[in-house]
Amino acid sequence: MATSRKDSKGRVLRKGETQRASDGKYMYVYRDVLGRRRYIYSNDLMKLREREKKVQRDVDDGIDTYTASKRDLNYLFAIGKKMIISIKYSDIMRFYKHLLVDRGLSITSVKRVHELLQPAFDLGVRDELIRHNPCKGTIKALIRDTGARPNKRFALTNEQQTAFINYMVGSPVFTRWTSLLVFLFGTGCRIGEVVGIRWEDIDFEKKRISINHTLSYRPCVDNDKKCIFMVDPPKSDAGNRMIPMTTDVYETMKHEYEVQQENGFNDLQVDGMSGFVFSNRFGNLYTLNAVNKAIQSIRTAYNEEEMFSAIKEKREPVLIPHFSCHVIRHTFATRLCEVESNLKVIQTIMGHSDIRTTMEIYAEATEAGMEEAMDRLSEKM
Repeated sequence: MATSRKDSKGRVLRKGETQRASDGKYMYVYRDVLGRRRYIYSNDLMKLREREKKVQRDVDDGIDTYTASKRDLNYLFAIGKKMIISIKYSDIMRFYKHLLVDRGLSITSVKRVHELLQPAFDLGVRDELIRHNPCKGTIKALIRDTGARPNKRFALTNEQQTAFINYMVGSPVFTRWTSLLVFLFGTGCRIGEVVGIRWEDIDFEKKRISINHTLSYRPCVDNDKKCIFMVDPPKSDAGNRMIPMTTDVYETMKHEYEVQQENGFNDLQVDGMSGFVFSNRFGNLYTLNAVNKAIQSIRTAYNEEEMFSAIKEKREPVLIPHFSCHVIRHTFATRLCEVESNLKVIQTIMGHSDIRTTMEIYAEATEAGMEEAMDRLSEKM
């Protein structure tokens, strides 16, 4: 008949529990999700058993608690030295409030930080290092608690948009950006969706584009000093969509395909995907910074020439304000709202998960349209 093991206080020890004679510390032995032997320690038996319950729950759920407790956030993303497993919702909130209040960042800048942290923690959840993403819901709570609001969005006017594209197409220096930027202006896609477009996603026969994934450029898991492209699912379920091609997009993509057919297609692979449409002369994919930098170079060169021409022709110049890839997306949405009143159609094309976002853009577009209509009416009257 087996005898039960007891600790120094006469309490019966459970399977896996032992008490060291040298210092009286309790130890629990278990096997993790990969079958590896692991140990946890405590000076108190009751506290050890509390940890046993948590460990067993994690093992049952397939979570690698041991690895998560030994890795800092740099394992997922290059910031801080706090252990992944110890980072809570409140920690993220304190960090964001510090950036907003103490560091003086705008809510837009904090949201950009959030857009990097959120997928990093998603990676931790997928790798079963943590159970929940502590970033979830923080931005909405931050806006609610602080009253911070992002800067008002703006869209390029028809005149500005046309001037920018015409200048780019006609410039021997900048014409190489035509395919990418016409695609951006003509589809309203997010930059990650555009960079990730493959030829197999473009259906020339049906004149439509399949948005079924996105690319993100972020630090390597095992080397936070190096950034690489990674394939991610669309931003939301609504992000998985079909976009009809406008005539400009269709003709531009047809021409780009013929050029690559003659000169060779890109053979770069990212997470098993290949056949990407847009790449630089070195065969590398474009980053957000590279595209925004190109936009500013084209805009600056155009404004300088436009100022000179306006003075020479004694007229007001049509200048283009500073804008980015995201402004192009908002510009497309505005143009779409100007010609389409069905909010569900607009929401589907834009890939908005929340129709309230669509409604806000529609309200802005129609308000500007009403002002222009009244101005034209005043001229006639």
